[in-house]
Amino acid sequence: FQSFQNVGKEKNFVFLSKKIEPSSVLETAPLFDGLKKELAWNKFSGPTFTESYCWPPVAWGCDVVAISHQGNDPLLYLPPVLTLLQLKSDYRALPNMGGVSLILCPGWKKAQLVFDLLKTYGKGCRCLHPMLIILGQNKEAASQVEIRGCKIVVTTPYNLLRLLEHNTGLLCRLCHLVLDEMELLFSDTTEQVFTILDCYKKATAQAQGNPPHQIIAVGTQWNKHITPLIKEFMNDPYIVITVIEEAAIFGNVQQVVQPCMNSNRTAELLKILDFTQRNLQKVLVFTDTVTDVEMIHKALKSNSVVSLKKHKESKCNAGCVLERWRKMHSSGTAAVLVLTDDCLQSLGITDATCVIHFSFPSPGVFGQRLQSLSDSFCTGIKDSAGDQEHTKAKSVILLTENSSCHAPGVLRYLKHAEAEIPEELHDLTARVQASEEDEKFSRPLCAFLKTFGICRNRTECPDRHQINFSIDTAQNITDEMIETPERVTILPLFIVHATNYFGRIVKKQKDQYTVLAKEMSDYFKVPGHRISANTVEKSVFYGLCEGAVYHRVQVVETPAKDEENVCKVTVKYIDEGRTSQVNSDQLLHLPAKFQSLPPQAVEIVVCRVKPIDDEAEWNPKVTHHISHKIKGKLHHAKVVQTLGKTVWVDPMVGVTNLPMMKMWINEYNVRSEILSTGLATDNPEHVGEIQKLCRQVPVLDHAEKLEHFTKEDTAGLEEASSPQDTSIQENSAESCNSSVTPPSSKPSIISRMQTKAEDSTVHQQKGCHPQIKWFQDNVTVTLKVQILRAADSICEFSREKVAFSAYSEGKLYVADLELYQPVIAEKSTCVIKDTEAVILLVKEKKGAWCKLLKNKNVHVSLDFERWEESEDERPFTVG
Repeated sequence: FQSFQNVGKEKNFVFLSKKIEPSSVLETAPLFDGLKKELAWNKFSGPTFTESYCWPPVAWGCDVVAISHQGNDPLLYLPPVLTLLQLKSDYRALPNMGGVSLILCPGWKKAQLVFDLLKTYGKGCRCLHPMLIILGQNKEAASQVEIRGCKIVVTTPYNLLRLLEHNTGLLCRLCHLVLDEMELLFSDTTEQVFTILDCYKKATAQAQGNPPHQIIAVGTQWNKHITPLIKEFMNDPYIVITVIEEAAIFGNVQQVVQPCMNSNRTAELLKILDFTQRNLQKVLVFTDTVTDVEMIHKALKSNSVVSLKKHKESKCNAGCVLERWRKMHSSGTAAVLVLTDDCLQSLGITDATCVIHFSFPSPGVFGQRLQSLSDSFCTGIKDSAGDQEHTKAKSVILLTENSSCHAPGVLRYLKHAEAEIPEELHDLTARVQASEEDEKFSRPLCAFLKTFGICRNRTECPDRHQINFSIDTAQNITDEMIETPERVTILPLFIVHATNYFGRIVKKQKDQYTVLAKEMSDYFKVPGHRISANTVEKSVFYGLCEGAVYHRVQVVETPAKDEENVCKVTVKYIDEGRTSQVNSDQLLHLPAKFQSLPPQAVEIVVCRVKPIDDEAEWNPKVTHHISHKIKGKLHHAKVVQTLGKTVWVDPMVGVTNLPMMKMWINEYNVRSEILSTGLATDNPEHVGEIQKLCRQVPVLDHAEKLEHFTKEDTAGLEEASSPQDTSIQENSAESCNSSVTPPSSKPSIISRMQTKAEDSTVHQQKGCHPQIKWFQDNVTVTLKVQILRAADSICEFSREKVAFSAYSEGKLYVADLELYQPVIAEKSTCVIKDTEAVILLVKEKKGAWCKLLKNKNVHVSLDFERWEESEDERPFTVG
């Protein structure tokens, strides 16, 4: 059974695989009374059109697939699921009569939204005890989760699989599985979702008695994985689709894109119609102007193609055209109607077998045009979107050089319809997207690009993804603020999220802002100096008192004043980076002498870490933990890149000053603190992506200035591992694929270099020096040689030298290092790992080395995640 219905004045469309009587009134909806009262109390205005068709089959306990513009709204399924969970009789065969619903969401943010709705609408439910499970990668957390007494669990695919490693009992009680925003679940976590479905299927087969089992999948778009979902895991589901474009994909409408020149469209149309004439098709030719309709009709007539025409200026009314359309086909000839889009609704044609888009379709009219094919939609589940055996209807799009306006939207649709896409459409879309990116040139630089090095949805993102010199370099951080980029002191004051903050760079000797803050405090302590601003103007600097602290603020927004001549204004704290709303009468006149120092707030981004599970945003738990840890506390950091007033740092270490001992103690590494939450993972491409972005700026960045500040003859710095840095806690158990190289028993490195030098196909050896990072304690020095999958490695030790060589991906890498201090060669070792070689040198004399090598080597640098600083802060040598 199939049903296509235009309901009410809005002409809503619905495709149904089986008949459903819609439940359009809350009072008669198949929900229990307590829930109806709760919905009414919260001013619920539904059920909506889609809900009226989805609620009945869900409440009957049937499998359901629903696709709607509203498909991301949990209320599409929550009320009837909550109703089912109140029916005790259905769950008697289960342990403790406890049926469980599991809602899988595409990310933590959606899961939180669903959980909040459950708390709101579940108040009238008995013993619901909903649980939100976001575990992260800490295995202890998964083993401690107790779901006893819980009737509904909300989580994500990754988190559920972590839970199932320790607790498979959930699946034994699982009666209702919901896939929320299934198109995102299937596109982003395909493997994980099908693993869960397989586990659920096995658990269902082994269930005792006959408990209910139901799968509900809702979303906004069709996805190719819905077909195996229906075929392999569902039992004769109700399919509800209220988006005509998505129903066309399910109905297996063949989408064809025909590239041609705009001047050649009519000739191309005649070729297409030649085929349809032979197959007695019912053809609609759509265009957007009356002129085109007349021109096409005339061309068809001159080529002996019988056709009808309809546009708003036509003398023949809709009924007359419709009658002639039906007679043409019944007489055994092909039916061709040329029309403008505004005539389709009055004609109400749904039995066409082919539509030709003579004018390129906009998103608004594309669905209307496809609806004219709806009687020809296939209703059975096919093997693929291009299954020709089940194809009854065809949609042909003429793509010309003038089709750029709507090309990206049509391309996105054709991709998820799995249609064949010509290269011309890809090229046209790329040009449109480049033009759209140029239109964003005055927008802020994308926050995702800055924070993670990548924006995963550039086409939808409203912000720009390229450098705008006038914006990004309008306010540069002065060289005085970053005297030595390898070591700056940072004071984070406003925490945006786990890796993005605003704060100040604090100078060690005579910090300018500290001096200014004291002068402002002394000045405003005098009552006569606290003069309220008579007028409040946008972009002007003012003073603002908060408790005993005086701030410099800049007005960024001024709404209309109220009756008392006082208004709320939005101000930015120019030395902290935060914004706030204050009363206009709180603003104080700020003397010019306090405005001469440039705004001190800088944006700080911690590099090389991102949320787990490909999440787009940080979980609030991580942000709260980091905010509590770092806000208002001094940190030392290495600046790896700057752009305008943004600094990227790696590492950033919390420090404590011990003035009596003239030392700074490292308390924690911020990146390691983030990783320790279990909700973060490594982001190795971050720095490289940011540096690639910033190469558009024709200035020398601070990373390139590093060599200028780190003179070879300066004294070094005693190194110490951060006690919180989990990334350095390596031991023998970690390296199951490792091999230990004792003092060399292989051919010497010198002989290898000589042999290699004789090979004329190989570049000079200096081009194959590996990158090396080093750190130390009082007894040993550790060198980390960055080399992937090292093969045929040799490491030779002597009292004052270490020589390493290995092959990686066809290249020979050689490092010949003359050490600053002697080592015990017999006790030194080299461990080869998948991504690096770790060389451990045992010092002949205990104590700190001020540098590693006698001579500077640009390929050797200090491992900044493992340093500790003394009070005198002597610059250290990187090589």
